[in-house]
Amino acid sequence: MSTSKPQLRADAARNRQRTLEATRVLLADPGAVITVEAIARQAEVSAATVVRTFGGKEALIDAAASGLLAPLVRRARDLLSGMPPEEALRAFLGEMLVFQAAHHTMNTQIEALSLPATEAEEAALKQVVLDMVVRARDAGAIRTDLDPVVTMTLIGECTYAIARSRAHAPGLAADYLTVLMDGLRPRTPTAR
Repeated sequence: MSTSKPQLRADAARNRQRTLEATRVLLADPGAVITVEAIARQAEVSAATVVRTFGGKEALIDAAASGLLAPLVRRARDLLSGMPPEEALRAFLGEMLVFQAAHHTMNTQIEALSLPATEAEEAALKQVVLDMVVRARDAGAIRTDLDPVVTMTLIGECTYAIARSRAHAPGLAADYLTVLMDGLRPRTPTAR
């Protein structure tokens, strides 16, 4: 007896991918009302195909949103395991700005939904960012007078605000990262 999942037919796999991509497009559109019908129109499939493939709108949104977050979590882990913590934190924050600029409307689109896979990816992302902050603190690269959770929250909220800023000045993201990382550097004692 085989325990592997049965393979999707080529057309079913194609429809699944088109439906996921259509959902991601709608999640990025602040004016979109996400319904099964809207997703089906965007994907150019029938509403019945959407329901048959995913079982309903919330399951589809969960698959789409968690699918966006999973590579971000993997990337954060790769950075943390492959470079010093301060460099990993700075590199990841730059990548997070790009991600949030492209997907910042997703938060409002999904906030009232029960999305277990997305919530698991969000928890994993928070944990890896917290790990970056703790390791950077332990290495003496960032301040120790701020609680790591407060530092992580500060980083997340500021990054989100910069990512959705309408002032798309050249260099805004780089300037933000410089100011943030400078502000997180350990304080030097002042002479009295």
